[in-house]
Amino acid sequence: MNTQAKPIASRSVDKLRVKIYADRRELGRAAGQDVGARLQKLLTQQPQVRMIFAAAPSQNEFLQALSRYEGLDWSRVVAFHMDEYIGLAEDAPQRFARYLSDHLFHLVRPGQVHLINSSNDITAECKRYATLLRAAPIDIVCLGIGENGHIAFNDPPVADFNDPLEVKPVALDITARQQQVNDGCFARLEDVPTHAITLTIPTLLSGKALFCMVPGPTKRAAIRQTLCGPISSACPATALRRHVNCMLYLDAASAELIETNSP
Repeated sequence: MNTQAKPIASRSVDKLRVKIYADRRELGRAAGQDVGARLQKLLTQQPQVRMIFAAAPSQNEFLQALSRYEGLDWSRVVAFHMDEYIGLAEDAPQRFARYLSDHLFHLVRPGQVHLINSSNDITAECKRYATLLRAAPIDIVCLGIGENGHIAFNDPPVADFNDPLEVKPVALDITARQQQVNDGCFARLEDVPTHAITLTIPTLLSGKALFCMVPGPTKRAAIRQTLCGPISSACPATALRRHVNCMLYLDAASAELIETNSP
């Protein structure tokens, strides 16, 4: 049954809507319900729905809830992901394509899944993936925010709100690499790749509806900067405050440093 989770607080910052939940399980359940409902509605209006997904432990509960949402025709979904490491073996468990396959794609079987293959020539792969993304509008983007405020792998040193590219290779900020160790994805910083392919900020913001899931105490500072700081590439996630249809989902831990209003 697709029952509705209830926020403990909510607010708006510029155009960005924010909902806060008691814990990450409730956050994930609420986001899964909202994305599932949006997808279900779109499937009654158009032949296909094009979606972009983030790959990170912060998405675990959301993806689990979405995979269990009843009544969705996933055969009419075209799925993309938003970043991938460069330099990992194709069968490495840390690959983001592997994460999304394990946590969603193998469970719901979208009709089309387009994975970034960073084992290819990097320039050619960026062009190939950009062409796929440009083929039709993106309906739904499901994303997170990194400890340094990144969205996808648009870390502050490489983030560009007016990026002319849809997809590009980037050097990873050390904070983003350390986060992968903090999340338990790699044992040591030296094991984390130094480069990746990422969708750019304009590509992410081109989605008609954005759903951003950010649980946990390690994200408190990034969330405070996202909601209370100036809109700037110094905190790339502040760009979400300009999107006309973006919902940010927090839990009590990630929202601890911001003031809230009851819903």
